[in-house]
Amino acid sequence: MAGDLQQPADYKPGLNRVTFQSEGVKMVGNLHLPADYKPGDKLPAVVVTGAWTTVKEQMPDLYAKKLAEQGLAAFTFDFRFWGESGGEPRQYESPQKKIQDIKNAVSYLRSLPMINANQIGGLGVCASAGYMAEAVAEDTRFKSFVTVAAWLHDPESLRSVFGEEGVRRKMQAGIAAQKKFAQTGLVEYVPAYKQNDPKAAMSSPLSYYGSSSRGAIAQWKNQFAEMSWVEWLQFNALAAAPKVNVPTLFIHSDNSALPNSVRKFYNTMPGQKKLFWTQGQHTDFYDQEPYVTKAVQVAAVHFKNTLKDTKTAQK
Repeated sequence: MAGDLQQPADYKPGLNRVTFQSEGVKMVGNLHLPADYKPGDKLPAVVVTGAWTTVKEQMPDLYAKKLAEQGLAAFTFDFRFWGESGGEPRQYESPQKKIQDIKNAVSYLRSLPMINANQIGGLGVCASAGYMAEAVAEDTRFKSFVTVAAWLHDPESLRSVFGEEGVRRKMQAGIAAQKKFAQTGLVEYVPAYKQNDPKAAMSSPLSYYGSSSRGAIAQWKNQFAEMSWVEWLQFNALAAAPKVNVPTLFIHSDNSALPNSVRKFYNTMPGQKKLFWTQGQHTDFYDQEPYVTKAVQVAAVHFKNTLKDTKTAQK
């Protein structure tokens, strides 16, 4: 775990390890600052979150580092229950807790002297795009939003992915694990990723999670608290669409996850919005070139064009 919260004098260009609080839980994050950052700067900032079950050192830090190279401050963190952050049970995928953690990450950013509190955006990759969408919809401190390879599920799309019976089995397993935890305090775990294992959270062939040179890094624990299914299956990412009123960019492709859900979200959402439809498989957007660099370039232009509030921020 990181030590005490760094003081402003300690912040430097590049990566800064920090801690903050989310509902009393100690959270660990990485603040990425541009190479030309100097004390006294007031920077626009982007909260960057990754795929479900992941930690900050996977796709979030990659995107954040590249956004900092484009002149933006970018912030990643481990959600509670994951990575270096606190909270029990471990490896518990809770959309609602993650939404709250995102809001508290914004509160932390707004406390920093180098961040313009009126210039904060959010970038969500894969499932966290749905969590980020709800946070953006509920929290007016967000001024801009980008999704990359967004997984935006609702009941209909889950049935198309898992089948009616598959959804039912996962919910039953989740309820049983939830009951066991309530009665004994013991957590039932399954693999986060294991090819062809029907109990695993992800069982389709995904080289990202199967390769130590990609997503299977030391900081990532290949576990999924089975009781997570209860909340996760009931979360409806599309419900946020009518409530998102900030300029939004969707970066997606036909070969990425749930493209029809992204189109549905886009069509339902009011206000300023843009689709950037490109090429690439879903996990190509996690760490592969040229997909990541192109996504960052397009996202950086969007943020620079939409995070333009220059008035003095009130913290």
